[in-house]
Amino acid sequence: RMSRHAQQLRDHEINPCVAETDASRKCMDDNNYNRDMCTAYFLKYKRCRKFWHDIMMQRRRNGVKPEMPSAEERRKMLESMG
Repeated sequence: RMSRHAQQLRDHEINPCVAETDASRKCMDDNNYNRDMCTAYFLKYKRCRKFWHDIMMQRRRNGVKPEMPSAEERRKMLESMG
């Protein structure tokens, strides 16, 4: 059984970067844990985390609740950006 924290990390409502996490993990599995082979995946994950962290901080500053947009809101935000 997964811990509560592990379940939250797998929850698309809470974690906007589940796909990037999974892609990084799959790359590591596929490449015998050679980190050098997965740099591009790690960068995508880092960019994802930074992007949504910045959105969260902006919403916090503006008093918007919840601070993390819902999965549906995030999808619409990304679509509007192209």
